[in-house]
Amino acid sequence: MIRILASDGMQADAVKALQDKGYEVTQQFYEPGELAEQVKNYDVLVVRSATKVREPIIDAALTTGRLKLIIRGGVGIDNIDHKYAEAKGIKVTNTPRASSASVAELALGHMFCLARYIAIANVTMKNCEWNKKHYEGIELSGKTLGLIGMGRISQELAKRAAALGMNVIYTDILGEISGLPYQFASQEEVLKNADFISLHIPAPADKKPFIAAAELAMMKPTAYLINTARGGLIDTDALCDALDKGVIAGAALDVFPAEPATDERVLKHPKISLTPHVGGSTDEAQQRIGAEIVEIIEDFFNK
Repeated sequence: MIRILASDGMQADAVKALQDKGYEVTQQFYEPGELAEQVKNYDVLVVRSATKVREPIIDAALTTGRLKLIIRGGVGIDNIDHKYAEAKGIKVTNTPRASSASVAELALGHMFCLARYIAIANVTMKNCEWNKKHYEGIELSGKTLGLIGMGRISQELAKRAAALGMNVIYTDILGEISGLPYQFASQEEVLKNADFISLHIPAPADKKPFIAAAELAMMKPTAYLINTARGGLIDTDALCDALDKGVIAGAALDVFPAEPATDERVLKHPKISLTPHVGGSTDEAQQRIGAEIVEIIEDFFNK
């Protein structure tokens, strides 16, 4: 029997679907040391963002040679040493289609929060403060959204932004993408011209922040920066400095360099809209992630 370890849990319908197909599914989180022992006994390891699959865990799995497939339930695979695993004959994949709409809608939600002071106004109202004159916002219609990276999530966000009357520009490492009705621009042009900038790229290989003081200085003083992609993309100290000095107007973060986030300067900054890494946390996304995991496993073992 093919055994599956879902170390960060799995959607109930997906578990049942796999069990009905004859797979054994275990849902149990293990700390790295214990995971290294347990993974030796499974054919498939399914993780979300909490479990980190680093080289020692992969090496442990290789001692029995049983592990053949690692699936990240979500978009990125930064928490898996995927190149090392692939080189050792273990296939690594993710579920890129499942949560694109959910992450895009969260990014758009943060844009509304920033434009209309929704987050901070909610807090002050609960403190019985009536700060109506402090919260004169802006409309999204007519503003320019700059997308850095133009994958599935960006394209979902672009469709929604365009429907609101926003002008969409983008840059991508692969260059201009054929068939998209949006303006391609250089990274510098996006930074200089966008009213809202949303990041949709993987973490840099060198681990250096993609947005630091120099990049923030290129942006408009009225611009907003949104990150629902990877925590290490932004130098958060430089971001707070930029917000304090009025270099940019505000920011929104769903991901952080270390999670759970503990940087009080970021967490308490009045110009930052915050959510605790919930981009893919919708009922619909979870259903799609589960279904895609089942599809991946079925395709892999029934070629």
